[in-house]
Amino acid sequence: MKLTTRGHYSVKALLDLSLQPKYGPASVRAIAKRQDIPAPYLEKLLIEMRRAGLVNSIRGSVGGYQLARKPDKISIGQILEAVGENLTNIPLNSQPSTQAEDWVTFTLWQRLNQKLKEALYSITLADLYYDARSWQASLGEEASFVV
Repeated sequence: MKLTTRGHYSVKALLDLSLQPKYGPASVRAIAKRQDIPAPYLEKLLIEMRRAGLVNSIRGSVGGYQLARKPDKISIGQILEAVGENLTNIPLNSQPSTQAEDWVTFTLWQRLNQKLKEALYSITLADLYYDARSWQASLGEEASFVV
């Protein structure tokens, strides 16, 4: 699996939202500026994630987007799935030949893909947040950061 720009930007945007005080709303423009993501593209991604139930949109002058649930309840797998990322390396139409070696290789890749998918669904925004904070602390950097 290769993480595309689409997936990368989506994770960055939701991690940014997880950093908001009390998980309050943030505008598309503010997130885009902090994370260096083109605002129109970010808006499309956030709409897809809203449809998937990962974020809520708030109207008004102090509106924007906010997480629909706590960061420890949103997995990386859910984010990637919401924006249409392919979570497997095996083409859906791929069928092994009748040779035993091909079946072994095919089965091995199926198992590896399953483990990768399980890992993506077990890692949450909260995990990434704490990983980033730990890394920053090891460098002696300040508390605010860009993902």
